[in-house]
Amino acid sequence: MNKIQSKIDTNSEEFQNHYKQFLELVKELKNKLEIIKMGGGKEAIEKHKAKGKLLARERIERLIDPDTPFLELSPLAAIDQYNNEFPSAGIITGIGLIHNKEVMIIANDATVKGGTYIKETIKKHLRAQEIALENRLPCVYMVDSGGVFLPKQSEVFPDRDHFGRIFYHQAQMSKAGIPQISIVMGLCTAGGAYIPAMSDQTIIVKNQGAIFIGGPPLVKAATGETVTAEELGGGEIHTRVSGVADYLAENDEDAIEICRSIFESIPKPQKNFLDLAPIEEPEYPIEELYGIAPIQLKKPVDPREIIARIVDGSKFLEFKERYGTTLVTGFARIMGFPVGILANHGVLFSESSLKGAHFLQICAQKKIPVIFLQNITGFIVGKDFEHKGIAKDGAKMVHAVSNIDIPKFTVIVGGSFGAGNYAMCGRAFQPRLLFMWPNARISVMGGEQAANVLIQVKEEQYNKKNQTLSEEEKEKTKKEILELYNYEGSPYYSTSRLWDDGIIDPIDTRKILALGISISLNSKIPTTRYGIFRM
Repeated sequence: MNKIQSKIDTNSEEFQNHYKQFLELVKELKNKLEIIKMGGGKEAIEKHKAKGKLLARERIERLIDPDTPFLELSPLAAIDQYNNEFPSAGIITGIGLIHNKEVMIIANDATVKGGTYIKETIKKHLRAQEIALENRLPCVYMVDSGGVFLPKQSEVFPDRDHFGRIFYHQAQMSKAGIPQISIVMGLCTAGGAYIPAMSDQTIIVKNQGAIFIGGPPLVKAATGETVTAEELGGGEIHTRVSGVADYLAENDEDAIEICRSIFESIPKPQKNFLDLAPIEEPEYPIEELYGIAPIQLKKPVDPREIIARIVDGSKFLEFKERYGTTLVTGFARIMGFPVGILANHGVLFSESSLKGAHFLQICAQKKIPVIFLQNITGFIVGKDFEHKGIAKDGAKMVHAVSNIDIPKFTVIVGGSFGAGNYAMCGRAFQPRLLFMWPNARISVMGGEQAANVLIQVKEEQYNKKNQTLSEEEKEKTKKEILELYNYEGSPYYSTSRLWDDGIIDPIDTRKILALGISISLNSKIPTTRYGIFRM
């Protein structure tokens, strides 16, 4: 493979200014991540620790192998919603190693409203289970939850992807032979009682964990019976009488050690074969991404400059380099893993769409993972392009993205607008993981385009009434739309609603993609079959 020759002057004033601006974005991200680690706040933490409990992130730290990474998912879920009273949506999810086996961990944070579930908590829990299912990852549930957040019950209870879906996923994982271990470290109430009951093995902490369909207040209201939580469903009851739990632990630390012991006997999955190569560091410092990543999205960025700083040896075999040049495609390696890469270099034309579909077919045939680097305003528009069939050519790429049965990973490195989001494997197209950089923007179109479209629509409405839209009204409409799109297009707006799996520091992109590829190899890669491509 040829090495990418960077054309960036890293000593230029422009690069240095850009670098400093981006560092501010990274600083903002890290500040937000530090704040959410405080969970429910100082008072709630003190109350939690007074019970002899470890905090959710402390539990995870002790569960995973020492000095190994933990890839936390959607840590900023629910940020800037609910008066910021649900940091991380009250649940920690992510991938770590236990006895060198990749595991999905789902841990309730009881310092946040007693670990209760709002709609973002549900969505985050379900997303973690989906990743576990798709990548055949054993699941550990660290349960410490009061169940549904009752004031918001209508948003979390009855629909398909609400609370009940958790148990459906558990049943599907069990059917697929994916191990599930529950550690009951606090309350496990109402429907939540099914989490340990549906797990393969369950550990409960003595005089601390409790499992019951109806808690003491509900029992009192329904039957008049007065009973304590321990008498109703504590560790002694469930390990000696009911058999709902299998191991009685003395405290959090003991429970975690029991869980780690269980994983000693869980076999490692047979990984899919990929032609691995020795790992090479990129030729260029990965920190240079700070000076390259697009901040002003109108200014084009050659994606090869980004690729050069995340792939092994900065080596890239570009496919169809001279055709459909607004889409860069080619083969590389990341941490020794072979990958196909698609990266935007402008809007998608018919040629670039056909090139993308062709390239994806090759990757599917090779059964290698594909990485999408999104910085896309969308497909080209206009009469000539419509007449030439941009819709059907774009549809071929969408077909290919939808149907390839190989691991897909998406990183939004700049803009993600309109149907470009779809063609480049947005959330709707089920990438194994999807992350955003802190400079990223996402919306149906850019704010200025949206404002101009709406102003034009208003003008047409006024003209039909023989009226004229004033310049003041145009400016007012434009300002309102720009403010709305700026707010809703923010990566923090996206990650709060779990449209992605988290906002990441660009310098972590390479290792996060490598971890994603590694876990994807736990599941078989089937032979891809396509639908009908309209010719």
